[in-house]
Amino acid sequence: MRRVLAAARTTAVLALLALTAPVQAETVTVPALKQFGEPEFKPGFTHFPHANPEAPKGGQITLAAQGSFDSLNPIILRGVTPRTLGLIADSLMVGSGWEMDAAYGSLAESVELPDDRSWAVFHLRKDARWHDGVPVTAGDVVFAWDSIQAHGNPFLKSFLDRVAAVEAVDEHRLKITLKTTGEMKPIIDFATSIAPQPEHWWTANGRDISKTTLEPVLGSGPYRIKTVDPGRSITYERVADWWGRDLPTARGFYNFDSVKVDYYRDDDVMFEAFKAGAYDFRTEHRAQRWTTGYDFPAAKDGRVNRVEVKSDLPLGAQGFRLNTRRAKFADPRVREALGYLFDFEWIQKNILYGQYLRTTSNFPNSDFGAKGPPTPEELALLEPFRAQLPERVFTTPFEPPKTDGSGNTRNNLREAMRLFREAGWELKNGRMTSARTGEVLSIEFLDGTGALTRVIQPYVEALRKAGIDAVLRVVDTAQFQARTDEFDFDVVVANFNFFTPPGTELRSYFGSAAADVRGSANYAGIKEPAADAMIEKALAAKDLASVQAATRALDRVLLWGFYMVPHWYNPDNWIAHRTTLGFPEKTPKYDLGFRNSGFPEAWWVKP
Repeated sequence: MRRVLAAARTTAVLALLALTAPVQAETVTVPALKQFGEPEFKPGFTHFPHANPEAPKGGQITLAAQGSFDSLNPIILRGVTPRTLGLIADSLMVGSGWEMDAAYGSLAESVELPDDRSWAVFHLRKDARWHDGVPVTAGDVVFAWDSIQAHGNPFLKSFLDRVAAVEAVDEHRLKITLKTTGEMKPIIDFATSIAPQPEHWWTANGRDISKTTLEPVLGSGPYRIKTVDPGRSITYERVADWWGRDLPTARGFYNFDSVKVDYYRDDDVMFEAFKAGAYDFRTEHRAQRWTTGYDFPAAKDGRVNRVEVKSDLPLGAQGFRLNTRRAKFADPRVREALGYLFDFEWIQKNILYGQYLRTTSNFPNSDFGAKGPPTPEELALLEPFRAQLPERVFTTPFEPPKTDGSGNTRNNLREAMRLFREAGWELKNGRMTSARTGEVLSIEFLDGTGALTRVIQPYVEALRKAGIDAVLRVVDTAQFQARTDEFDFDVVVANFNFFTPPGTELRSYFGSAAADVRGSANYAGIKEPAADAMIEKALAAKDLASVQAATRALDRVLLWGFYMVPHWYNPDNWIAHRTTLGFPEKTPKYDLGFRNSGFPEAWWVKP
């Protein structure tokens, strides 16, 4: 009898445990991720359309970069690293360039996902190796994650801020747990943003990943660092037996045996070096040069070719970012007045050779920026903040002030003066003076390259005519980085690029939480509850239309907050190159094929 009762109790306990035990989520294991819809390239694809799998390997390409570098540590905030440092690294997954929101296996061969998207397990390729032959493990990714959390650049950390935990299940399985559910975007961001770091290398011989270093860092990517001339040049050599050379995401790429990057302090000197044959490939950003500067012998006799490449890649907004941490910029009427004093039409006509389009959105060349009056979907998002926002946000499309381009800005000057008076500033003895404190309005434009002097200086002169004590200060790269990290500036020119669809980078650019974080990209110091809410709506959106409604509403809040004086953008990409270089016929829809900051990864040296 006791046995029967014990068996009954056991059965009851098991039944209770079955009822209370957590239900195992349905999972799927996939080789590619996409935020909305299905990945364009199916399992078994051999290469991306803009890659030539038969491209010859060999030869050298020399590139140029402006500024300098003083560190090869890719993790930390301190120091300036070469933009091409990604050549030595592998990420878990990579984008295709043909879709806005997809990622394909690179270091990770597949990803296991539950139906609620609360976690993901990346299955790492077992043949992945560091350049010293040591296997790449999940522990190396955890080491990179822990290093970023402890010492990382705030902007890099912003891409990963919806990841709660990262752990190695075993040597080749890496699990991430998210703070949210139902979202694919943070999984894609993690997979494409983080690269493992060789723990065995960083923890040997007294190395410290929290500090800068100029010792060539060990990598696992298609190139290794060969030589370093600090601040002047860095040379990479192709790893002939790179473990990932036959992956479909890499086939046809990384064809040069040697990649050298020379650094130039001055933009004009850098262009003269190109004319003299000192380097092979450049993207041009100055309309004056593109229009009139390519008449040198090598361009005339066919040794240099110029191409204009159209891209549907959504662009970031370049503009003068006004540091609202400074009391003089706290009043939006002052910021709006400064916009009236920028004569874009004159600059477009006399300096930019009519080659650019005026920026009227924080998301130019895309479907994510505000257009026309707000839609019902946008108004529904904005309505809870009606009392805190200007009425224009709800009724009026934003347009920057315009002139006729003649240099006569009397009407705009009159409107600027009205706004200054409303904000408590007045002209006294020809100087813009605070009626409350007697302070003279002074503005320093901080520039780290000098490349935009020809544009900034006319604006400085216009501000001076309005009684503002304006000055342009050009500093070296290191000082510019240090001052912007500390928000020690009045105005800087910044161009905010974003992933597509826009994601967690929005928090770093425009979120209140980033405003006081040293090294964040919220240069303007924006602390606007409505902007924060729109950012979170965009991040939580379940479909593309909802993302667009949220980013367009965000755009309106930012534009009518006058946190920047908008510049311009170019929907075309201008490229000049030596005709000894070959390149594929196709260009990806949303990219130029430059996954490593200016390196033409699908190009090659002609035999």
